[in-house]
This record gives sequence, structure tokens and C-alpha cells, in this order.
Amino acid sequence: MKKGLIYIHGKGGNAGEADHYKTLFPEYEVTGFDYRSETPWEAKEEFARFYDSFCKEHDAVSIIANSIGAFFSLHALGDRKIEQAYLISPVVNMEKLISDMLQWANAAEEDLKERGHIETAFGETLSWEYLSWVRSHPVSWNVPTRILYGSKDHLQSIDTIQSFAEQTGAEVTVMENGEHWFHTKEQMEFLDHWIRR
Repeated sequence: MKKGLIYIHGKGGNAGEADHYKTLFPEYEVTGFDYRSETPWEAKEEFARFYDSFCKEHDAVSIIANSIGAFFSLHALGDRKIEQAYLISPVVNMEKLISDMLQWANAAEEDLKERGHIETAFGETLSWEYLSWVRSHPVSWNVPTRILYGSKDHLQSIDTIQSFAEQTGAEVTVMENGEHWFHTKEQMEFLDHWIRR
């Protein structure tokens, strides 16, 4: 039986990060997915195409997805047969995140609707089209899923993560003092231990 694992990076990440997981999944062919999508509707096509082509050569496929990569995966791969999903600091509720970012930018939803886009001081461009799309396309996810969450994650609250977990049957592990981006030695050791068990 040929097993495959697709690693899906977060914002600013890259497919090369997949190398970290090769020793953790010795019986799998591990590949990184260097996607170009910047919206969930683009991801719906690009992710599904990549996944289907990878599946042709594997009997069972799992995914590891980070942050926005996890959000895109939830929208694009919900109807695919995935053996196991490992979601690291996933964005599971984009509507809530956009609404939070509007607050951080001292803007109202009406402003966003009127202007179409709002540039923020923290580097994100908020879009009315994006918010509207997310609202009209709820996530449907029935994949065996484990979530790793850092207690200092500033993008999604633990309540948001728990609520998603209850809806989907996902198992949540929280790293005390872990951040949204798992990158320090201690955080990576925690992540490796989480995967091994």
C-alpha cells in the first residue's frame, strides 16, 4: 500500500518546509504543495487538482496544513477521501477573523461594503468580496482531524477552535504559550511529539 502525505504551508511559508516531516512519516511519500491561490475560490480548483493528481499514485493520502493553508484545504478538499488531517494553527473561521481585523483597523463592516477593499496598517487588505464569499460558502468537513493550537495564537481564539472541533469531531491539543507560528525549538519539539503520538 503506497501512502502519501501532502504538506500545505501557511502565509509566507513554502513547500520546502515539508522536509521537516519526512522523518516523522517514514512510511509515507511526503511532498510539499507550492500553491499560488490567494482566495478560497482559487484554492477550490488548484488544491483539488493537485490532490487528485497526487492520489492517482497513492492508495491513501493524509495532509498537514498550516494556518491559511488549512483554511483553503477545508474549502477545497472537504469532499475528498483523506486518511488523516493534521491542522497546525488553522484558520477555521475566516468570517470571525475578518471581523476582528476590521476592529483592529478601526473600521466598520459598512466601510468595507462601501469601499470594497480596506488596506490595514498591519499589512492585510480586507475585501468585501472575500467576506461575502466566506459567508455564502460554509465549511463542510468530515475528515479525521487533529488540531494543534498555541494558547497565544492571536488570529483565532480557543473558543473558535473548540467550536469547529465540536462540529467536525476534531481532536484539539493546546500548547501553553505556543504562538500562531510554530517555529522556536521548543515549539517544534512539541509539534513533533504531537505528531508522533
